[in-house]
Amino acid sequence: MYSYFVEKKSLKNLETTHMKKIILMTAFIFSGFFTTNAQEETFQITVFISGLDSNEGQVLIALHNEKAQFLKTDFKNAITKITDKKVTYTFKEIPKGEYAIAVFHDKNSNKKMDVNFFGIPKEAYGCSNNAKGFMGPPKYEDAKFLLTENSSMRIKI
Repeated sequence: MYSYFVEKKSLKNLETTHMKKIILMTAFIFSGFFTTNAQEETFQITVFISGLDSNEGQVLIALHNEKAQFLKTDFKNAITKITDKKVTYTFKEIPKGEYAIAVFHDKNSNKKMDVNFFGIPKEAYGCSNNAKGFMGPPKYEDAKFLLTENSSMRIKI
């Protein structure tokens, strides 16, 4: 009689364990599904830069995603080689959102924008939407754009 209860109890434990495994596997599958969908919401931004006066040096490209950090801290950046006085660079896996791009021609390859005594840039620069500053740097509001699909941006320095 005792063995009957033990067998019945063991069978019930086995069913419970089996049920837990099914629930865990289902949860695991659905968590992977939702993670995959989140990863699909990224895009590419191809930046075409023209107007460079030489192939000397390099071009620094900065992608900004916050108004308060514009021209201060980059979300992503790149240093690119110049070919035929032009540059093409693609930022990959960029989430949907609002961005602005700033670029400058680092002729002496010192990885910083050189300025004169008054703080005016000595090296050519540009921003997305070809935004220009008046008595100062371009504003985020003028350079910003919304990324909702793969896109391209043409910037003339």
